[in-house]
Amino acid sequence: MKIHASALLSFFLAIALSSTANAKSYGSRICANDDRFTCYTVKAGESWQTLFPQADKRDLVMRINRINIQLERGMRIAIPKDIDDADMLNYAPFSRQISSPGEKIIVVSLHENQLAFGAYDAEGYLKYWGPVSGGRSYCPDLGRGCHTAVGKYSIYRKGGASCKSTKFPIGRGGAPMPYCMYFHAGFALHGSHEVPGYNASHGCVRMFVNDAQWLNENFTRDEDSVPVIVKSSQI
Repeated sequence: MKIHASALLSFFLAIALSSTANAKSYGSRICANDDRFTCYTVKAGESWQTLFPQADKRDLVMRINRINIQLERGMRIAIPKDIDDADMLNYAPFSRQISSPGEKIIVVSLHENQLAFGAYDAEGYLKYWGPVSGGRSYCPDLGRGCHTAVGKYSIYRKGGASCKSTKFPIGRGGAPMPYCMYFHAGFALHGSHEVPGYNASHGCVRMFVNDAQWLNENFTRDEDSVPVIVKSSQI
């Protein structure tokens, strides 16, 4: 059987890209280093829905792996050994309770060992958490790094399901940013269907769409100026 050089190149390129993504992704790292998880390699034709037909289990595994992108053959994901009895909050990468802040706060860690946000109430109890993806080290279309701003800020403007970027793609704008919550200059928390398990954005903080909706419509509903603390270090 004759194999065209272009097809062979495409095959090896796909393998290389898959290996790079696996090396970067949160789930592939923790499944090998945390005995709470089983490391599973995705097979051809498998999807989130086929592997985890029950929505609550599917949601938990996606959160643990910090991804909501489509599964592909060769991807490695971490599956909790107690998946039948697991509580989402037990897998939060933050403390379940902190010293009372006196107001609601949202904390965001862009560190590769956390890649998550946590929503704390005024008494310091963790109410909700979810995956994030912040700015990457280099954006080719900008020709420079595009790190997320770190520090303490406050949400100053919000948009709904139809919120869109005015800047990206460069020269056109229009990239979907559902349930956007701007916290500093042009930086926002917003929903995305491209949370890949590592920092990959132009600077905004991507999160699962349902998480962004919950923060936007519930947690910050009556208080638009909820503080947002963004760190590149572990929290």
